[in-house]
Amino acid sequence: MAQLEPLKLALEQAGAQLVYIAAEKRGGMFKPEKFLETNPVSYLFLLDEDRTVTKAYGLYQWLGTDGINIAHPATLLVDAQAMVHYIYRGDCQTDRAPMDEVFTALKKLPVSN
Repeated sequence: MAQLEPLKLALEQAGAQLVYIAAEKRGGMFKPEKFLETNPVSYLFLLDEDRTVTKAYGLYQWLGTDGINIAHPATLLVDAQAMVHYIYRGDCQTDRAPMDEVFTALKKLPVSN
């Protein structure tokens, strides 16, 4: 999350809104509320407590070498009509979308009126 904070302005200038979705329960092991108190972010932070979103986009990982009942890290570009135009699904918890690739995909999004 912290690596995206410096890109927030560039994303907004490109017409995007940054939203973070964590496959985590409010009182879960990683205590997202407590984490955000000490590591605030300036964009929307949502919890996918029952993994509905994670499963719908094929990002759910019940068992892997780096976790149990978690989501693969992913970056999605979704337009105002909820159409997905880009998805990057990380192979492990440290695999993130290359930001140059994200900005290239963002430039290809249709402009909404």
